[in-house]
Amino acid sequence: MKKKLATVLIVIVVALGFFVATSSFYTVDQAEYAVLTTFGVPSTEVMTPGLKFKLPYPIQSVRKLSRETFSLTFGYEETRDGVEVHENEAKMITGDENIIMADLEIQWKIVDPVAFLFNTQDPVDILYNAASSSLRGVIGSSTVDEALTDGRTDIMNEVRDNLTKLVDAYEIGIAIVNVNLQDVDLPTQEVSDAFKTVTSAREERLTKINEANRYRNEKINTAEGTKDALISRAEGEKVAKIEKARGDVARFNAIYSEYVNNKEITKQRLTIETLQQVLPNAKVYIMDEESNSTIKYLPLEGLTKGGGN
Repeated sequence: MKKKLATVLIVIVVALGFFVATSSFYTVDQAEYAVLTTFGVPSTEVMTPGLKFKLPYPIQSVRKLSRETFSLTFGYEETRDGVEVHENEAKMITGDENIIMADLEIQWKIVDPVAFLFNTQDPVDILYNAASSSLRGVIGSSTVDEALTDGRTDIMNEVRDNLTKLVDAYEIGIAIVNVNLQDVDLPTQEVSDAFKTVTSAREERLTKINEANRYRNEKINTAEGTKDALISRAEGEKVAKIEKARGDVARFNAIYSEYVNNKEITKQRLTIETLQQVLPNAKVYIMDEESNSTIKYLPLEGLTKGGGN
């Protein structure tokens, strides 16, 4: 009887020792967080990677979380059969009262494991609701054109900023890594075709405006070139006129100096030159009625050819 009792005690001690050994030692991987709790109260210190020791359960326990980046989808779900669209989630109204379908992917990770485990009951559900609120709020303040065309990047950035502020305010231990606006479309094919027609007309209008602006710029450049050429020609003519006037002044001054020295000779010379200019092809003779000499006339032609100086 005593031997059986001793055997039972030994078995109990060994089992207890094995339980203590297996529940007191644990390892922490570099790709995970480990939070140690004592009677359910978490330690503020996050465990570092390696082999660790703790008191056996239920005194102390360890909860582990992955450090990886997680993905949360809104408006659709990826299944084995493909992508399943959740229309009730994806359908929303724009600021100009148009209905569109929009879905979102949120990439997030845990940055505070204690807050993630103990501040709220379901932090992922809170993140989902915050993403829904952020997306609907931004779409609701945007036009359908912005959502379907070149405003998608701005919408995505605004959703990310709003979502980041919400998760920080909720203190759920989550950080937003990235937000992707996966698909934005109109709810029916008929509406989509009508919108594409309007978009095509708008693009054609912009093309015509650009062509008109290009034509206007070409004409303006041509006119500017013509203007510059005319101004340059006028400047050249102005300089030529000024130089000619200066030459005429110098010539007049030279003639005047000769006139002052010998008025009669200068008068005769000016008269002869004027006759040459007025009657270039006529033969002009200078007659001297008072002369008693045999020669009573002088051919002007001979003077100009032989005695021009």
